[in-house]
Amino acid sequence: MAEQLKGLTVALAGPRKAEEMAKLVENMGGTALHRPAQGTSFVDDAALHDGLKAWVEQPPDLAVLTTGMGLEALFETAGKLGMAERFLEVLSASPVAARGYKTVNALKKRGLEPAVRDDDGSNAGLIRGLQGWNLRGKRVMLQLHGETAPQLTGWLEQAGATVGCVQPYRYTEPEPGALEQLLNEITTGQVDAVAFTSAPQFRFLAQHAREQGRLEALVQALEDKVLAVSVGRVTSEALKEEGVQRIIMPERERMGSMLVSLGQYLAANRR
Repeated sequence: MAEQLKGLTVALAGPRKAEEMAKLVENMGGTALHRPAQGTSFVDDAALHDGLKAWVEQPPDLAVLTTGMGLEALFETAGKLGMAERFLEVLSASPVAARGYKTVNALKKRGLEPAVRDDDGSNAGLIRGLQGWNLRGKRVMLQLHGETAPQLTGWLEQAGATVGCVQPYRYTEPEPGALEQLLNEITTGQVDAVAFTSAPQFRFLAQHAREQGRLEALVQALEDKVLAVSVGRVTSEALKEEGVQRIIMPERERMGSMLVSLGQYLAANRR
């Protein structure tokens, strides 16, 4: 692993654990640039309270959970509202579809097992798991995290379900100028790789590029001269939606693993 990133500049688009990731890049011989492409996440308390009350007062026929962190936030809020026990009862009474191992672990901690799991950590994998279910006329509660999931929501609605959404966290845009700086560095090849740790980071960047009429230049740069590194399937989906095909992604969805995968890719492709 040592020196696998020697001479390379890696832009870190995630605000979380940026110092740890920068240290790892440096330990591997590279130079890390902090380029947050999203702001902090925040809890929308009013929307969360309303969503939880609707969930408890009108129990759904199916619960779809997309993140462990989001589920923990739901139980924390339910506790503050004095309805944690009732929420657990309601969650236990309906089948649960879960995306990602962290979500499954958060359920197991409370003695719950999902009836449906994704096959690869993505929303598309969750949809594949639900293919055989008859959802016509059924009520579904969907727990989101950070952003909307139009593909998943649209599929559930097309299957005939009525979908209610609860979104414990929302991501904000980064500081003004941050996206422009990162866009310039990618399109001019000033960085060798850019590491994305969540789908919103690339979506914010792509939207900024689109507004500037430079989305094609961004995608082309990521295909030709700058390596796109993704922490996992959901983040990779956001890149693929805009046409980026060359994506380095670890088998295990970990921030450290993504940088190790970058090093392994470079070692395998150096001539």
